[in-house]
Amino acid sequence: MRKIYFLLPGTRGKFGGGGLWAELKIFNLVQQICPSEIVTYRQKESNHLFLADLLPTLNVGESIFIVSWGFDVPKLVRQLGTTNIVYHAHSAGYRFNLPADIPIITVSRNTMGYWGQRSPNSLIYYLPNQIGDEFSNLCKERDIDVLVQARKSSTYLLTELVPQLQSQRKVEIVDSYVEDLAGLFNRSKIYLYDSAEYWGVSGVTEGFGLPPLEALACGCQVFSSVNSALADYLDPGFNCHKIAGYSKKYDLERILAVLDSFTVQSLPESFWAEYRTENIVRRLEVILTEINHFFDRRKLLQADIQALTFWRKKKLWLTRSISKVQKKLNKKLF
Repeated sequence: MRKIYFLLPGTRGKFGGGGLWAELKIFNLVQQICPSEIVTYRQKESNHLFLADLLPTLNVGESIFIVSWGFDVPKLVRQLGTTNIVYHAHSAGYRFNLPADIPIITVSRNTMGYWGQRSPNSLIYYLPNQIGDEFSNLCKERDIDVLVQARKSSTYLLTELVPQLQSQRKVEIVDSYVEDLAGLFNRSKIYLYDSAEYWGVSGVTEGFGLPPLEALACGCQVFSSVNSALADYLDPGFNCHKIAGYSKKYDLERILAVLDSFTVQSLPESFWAEYRTENIVRRLEVILTEINHFFDRRKLLQADIQALTFWRKKKLWLTRSISKVQKKLNKKLF
């Protein structure tokens, strides 16, 4: 297999966050399959290659670049030119298009559906994010009634619902990086997550939504929004509860009822298999094998499937409309 370079703006400081951690997890798993390295392109780091320095030294056909930072993808694609590029798509809705010779690996079925419609002539694969083995129920005492992470939480959650809960139960609000998130989830009975407002304002989608899934794995009862990729795995009434359900009073009633009769959330192992290391590595082996084969064949083939461009869609719509009118006229005549 070709050597794979994971392009990241940086791996420290302002670039830290869920998207970076998820990408680094996949990078670590890819290292089990083929040679791979991290390459930064905004922030120079002593322990990683820098894109501007690397490009002049490469034989472009012998490597693959994986791009993932949504807002940077169009610029990176132009900069990388004729190299082999793969887009690792987390969130959807960035409004750029990709040529059909760039395979797309999506972290959720929601994102896969988005690209399946927007880029129908591209190779598209599904590779969910990994849930580390540390995220499991450790059977410890749960001394936190309600856990909330401030980042991405809605105004309603932080300014209306949480203050009401704080007057009645022990509520922990996290507004900074947590070293042992699995440990914190294991101390909590309920985890609240409401990101629909955050992503609605941002204009892009929830790419995967790791925290609610990790909280479930640790035995928390989860109250969450079900926007975008969260709908991949959250199932209100069966493995979670829908937050912001019609009225604040109704939310409070349901949360307090769960606390009063709290039981640890327990889902069958089959539910988790999709997100555990063994399955991710197995899927990676298949996907990377197919992508390498595609890049071998691309040199010998020509892209001859018509793209679904704006003007082609308009033409197809017009043709279909005229056909419908003709059918109606023919029915009237005969």
